[in-house]
Amino acid sequence: ENAILLAGSVLGHASEIKNSLLLPGAHAPHFNYVGDSVLGHRVNLGAGTKLSNLGILSEKDRLSGKRPFIKIPIHDELYDTGLAKIGAIMGDDAQTGCNSVLNPGCLIGKNSLVYANLSLRKGYHPPNSIIKLRQKTSKVERS
Repeated sequence: ENAILLAGSVLGHASEIKNSLLLPGAHAPHFNYVGDSVLGHRVNLGAGTKLSNLGILSEKDRLSGKRPFIKIPIHDELYDTGLAKIGAIMGDDAQTGCNSVLNPGCLIGKNSLVYANLSLRKGYHPPNSIIKLRQKTSKVERS
């Protein structure tokens, strides 16, 4: 319910979708969560990608029972979505690497790449971007 998958789109093995739209050719092929999101034409989610839709600090108000709205930073301005839940909006031909997490309110421009194992903060990420995780690993002798 509340999921629209258009021609040639794929929701595969162990993937879950909620309140989302997959445009033609968009793929969430395996072990993905797509919550309250829009995937553009030919978007591909790497295995294990999660499009998170609920902020960790979204505790319900005791009086109203409502959650706060998600606000998205774009160029030093904060935009109120008017939504308590919003996942990612991904432009045409964007891709994620395996096990990446797009936190609530990620706007990914067309033809952009999100590298594997990255937890991406909310906000606008322009078209044709490569978003990388930089970390240093070291090797030590095992005793």
